[in-house]
Amino acid sequence: MTPGRIGGVAPVLEVPFTIAGEVDEAGFARVVDHVLGTGVTAVMFPGFASEFHKLDDAERDRLTGILLERTAGREAAAIVSVPDHATAIAVRRARAAVGAGADAINLLPPHFLSPPGAQVLAHVEAVLDAVPSTPVVLQYAPAQTGTVLSPRSIRDLAGRHPNLRFVKVEAVPPGPVITALGDGDPPIPCLVGYAGVQLPDALRRGTAGVQPGCSFVELYVRIWDLWSAGDTDAALALHTRMLPYLASWMQDVELVIQAEKTISQRRGLIDHDVCRAPYRPLDAYESALVERFLDEFGDLLPPVTR
Repeated sequence: MTPGRIGGVAPVLEVPFTIAGEVDEAGFARVVDHVLGTGVTAVMFPGFASEFHKLDDAERDRLTGILLERTAGREAAAIVSVPDHATAIAVRRARAAVGAGADAINLLPPHFLSPPGAQVLAHVEAVLDAVPSTPVVLQYAPAQTGTVLSPRSIRDLAGRHPNLRFVKVEAVPPGPVITALGDGDPPIPCLVGYAGVQLPDALRRGTAGVQPGCSFVELYVRIWDLWSAGDTDAALALHTRMLPYLASWMQDVELVIQAEKTISQRRGLIDHDVCRAPYRPLDAYESALVERFLDEFGDLLPPVTR
């Protein structure tokens, strides 16, 4: 497992549901296969875009199994996320994921009811200790969780735990955190999240990758490839075209989840754009924005063939 397999474009996988709100396991397998075919370097499950907070334990386990089956022997890395609040459960889940074949662990620090900072750090260290030979991506999402970790505290963690290999930065703005971690001792490479709204700044600062949703991941792969090839003007131009849509959808986490699912359904990737309740339905203006997006980028987002 090399760090380069986690960098680049490493999207979070969505979970399709039936009209009745049941998990569509065949649909999830189709999502995995489609995303793996777009040129990504890794995929992650379950994240906010996966509606992990609306899945029960059995569903998470089955979907993780499908992911690991579909990624076995592939170049793209399978990153299994551990967002569990209880330290003991997070430790068990991390070990189980690694035992089942996960290439890396994504660790979301506990945030429910605002636990004390010392307890948050202890939780992170316990999971790092539980999988010492496995790369771990620390998800730093203060806007979504309220959990604040300083770059120095993260570097201290990495100094004690060499398997803390990446930080997914979803701070607003992410750039200063990316620079502080990348220029520190030890330097820690970062993935920029938050739908890549600030991707150009992150690229200029040397981000190791971007972790968006998966419904139009081809656009992020295109930006990454253009930038990597030295065509920075074309990369920035494509992001500039995307930015009004991203800025609108990223006003609310449930809004961007619904918008992405509707895009996936319209492209033919999933059968239904159902989100589990409680969810944030699109109004008429937001639905029209999705249609404009698909019209504008139709040449780069062809229908998904089955």
